[in-house]
Amino acid sequence: MYPDDLKYTKDHEWVRLDGDEATVGITDFAQRQLGDIVYVELPEVGRAVRQGEMFGTIESVKAASELYAPLSGDVVAVNQDLTDHPEAINKTPHDAWMIRIRPSEAGEAGALLDAARYADLVK
Repeated sequence: MYPDDLKYTKDHEWVRLDGDEATVGITDFAQRQLGDIVYVELPEVGRAVRQGEMFGTIESVKAASELYAPLSGDVVAVNQDLTDHPEAINKTPHDAWMIRIRPSEAGEAGALLDAARYADLVK
């Protein structure tokens, strides 16, 4: 259910580490808890984020939730398609990325959960 090539946070974000970039989205568990997603607010490219800091918000028909940076670094890309089509997160949550970060703190990725540990967390 949770892809092995991703890392996860306790705040229900996923991270795909690829070279010097980290792609970030929310997990299938998170989108199921939220329900039908209707709005996503994401940061500007170039913004510096700190691990655990809020970087945006996501709203569904039943709730609004904050999004937290899984790693510190600079936002190098934002998925603008989600502005017009936030429902893509419900359809393919582990492909519907939100932001890409160029991490600045090498050790932070070690604190992320692997798929098995994340699955245990959300049982």
